[in-house]
Amino acid sequence: MAKPTPGLDDFESLRVLGKGSYGKVFLVRHKDSGSEKLYAMKMLRKEHVLNRNQVEHTKTERNVLEHVSHPFIVSLHYAFQTPKKLYLVLDYCPGGELFFHLSRAGRFSEGRTRFYICELLLALEYLHSLNIIFRDLKPENVLLDAEGHAKLTDFGLSKEGICDNFSARTMCGTPEYLAPELLDSKGHGRAVDWYSLGALAYEMLTGLPPYYTQDRNLLFERIRRAALSYPQYISPVAKSLLQSLLERQPEKRLGGGPHDGVEIRSHSFFSSVDWEAIYQRLVTPPFKPKVAGAADVSNFEKEFVDMPVVVSEAGAGPGVHFDGFTYQGEQPGTVMGL
Repeated sequence: MAKPTPGLDDFESLRVLGKGSYGKVFLVRHKDSGSEKLYAMKMLRKEHVLNRNQVEHTKTERNVLEHVSHPFIVSLHYAFQTPKKLYLVLDYCPGGELFFHLSRAGRFSEGRTRFYICELLLALEYLHSLNIIFRDLKPENVLLDAEGHAKLTDFGLSKEGICDNFSARTMCGTPEYLAPELLDSKGHGRAVDWYSLGALAYEMLTGLPPYYTQDRNLLFERIRRAALSYPQYISPVAKSLLQSLLERQPEKRLGGGPHDGVEIRSHSFFSSVDWEAIYQRLVTPPFKPKVAGAADVSNFEKEFVDMPVVVSEAGAGPGVHFDGFTYQGEQPGTVMGL
């Protein structure tokens, strides 16, 4: 018997979790059979997707999410559309964005930074094994689950079919985390994710992304040519890792060679790491978010969670149909080894 097609009426919207130029993210409960299972429902306005030429990116996000299954990547449970909007129903991670916690802590210890980098490294390495590059690693796109494990989210800038360092051409990403080769539009590939991992690690350790300035042109000039300063409290082994990941030439960058993430895992910064235990989620996170209950939203920005919960089809917009968008996932399977 075929599964019924998922739709907006299947979900009760509880709170707003986030808002961007694309639309909103809601905390929702599936109404079926009295389930208490909560999800994060990402809503995209078709009008915005079309007007901003984001159709390919939106289709890529939907396709990537269907085909990936990894302990440190959010899972897609449902996808559906209405005449004016697209909806992706994903894991709800009550720990909120890594950005939320980093902005409050100022910076993280080396041990805490190492833990998140380990989990994200495995997630990126897995994507690369599927010939997918992520291209938008930043603290806002890393969520924490209730235990404190990292989950990669937002695949809108991902690119499929990339297994080298030069086949992708589109300049995209968030300015502070862009690899030099992306700025120069000479072609890029897997190594951009390792540069961004280095930029994220630098930010976690220091409180700011590398080369930071609010002047966009100066930022790009610094990324291309400036010497990067390292605070004295950064250990020599951490500095070595950062320098290797933030190498400007992708073929010389740690992870930029044919062995991809394996190169990075062998760096002495990770000498104490049991990678199989990391993958199996057996390593206790160094920080556990305060979560009062399944529907707790205290780890999300107050300006969003205080917004009125309105999910409507009102307003102008084209009734364009996105073929093949609908999806209903199976129950999650067991976690396999590395």
